[in-house]
Amino acid sequence: MSIRTLKTILVLDAVTCTGVFAIGLLAAAPVAALLGLPANIVVIGGWICLAAALLMIVAARQAVPSPALVKLIALGNLGWVAASLGVVAAFGAAMTGLGLVVVLAQAAAVLVFAIAEWKGAGAGGRVVAV
Repeated sequence: MSIRTLKTILVLDAVTCTGVFAIGLLAAAPVAALLGLPANIVVIGGWICLAAALLMIVAARQAVPSPALVKLIALGNLGWVAASLGVVAAFGAAMTGLGLVVVLAQAAAVLVFAIAEWKGAGAGGRVVAV
């Protein structure tokens, strides 16, 4: 994987995290109602995403992203996937159909980011500049 590709993945992940933060900050109550979740879950998710986005931008801005930092980001994303499944387990009975689809779809997307980031970090010295 090229450094440019890894940096693009990190930036795209940061952009999606920033979007979740904006939703949690600006529209928690209406989004929570649409999903059938408590508003505080949406807010907390947003703040977690802000912290993750900041780490992703730090990694993406490095000349060669630190493999340890990228692996930490990938592990954080796996934690997000686990937490998303936990949200479905805890609140699934109260969630709307849209809520279930959204939470599971974003968990799948975050899993894709985690796998790509882990692979990029694992390339280590094999990462090539393009």
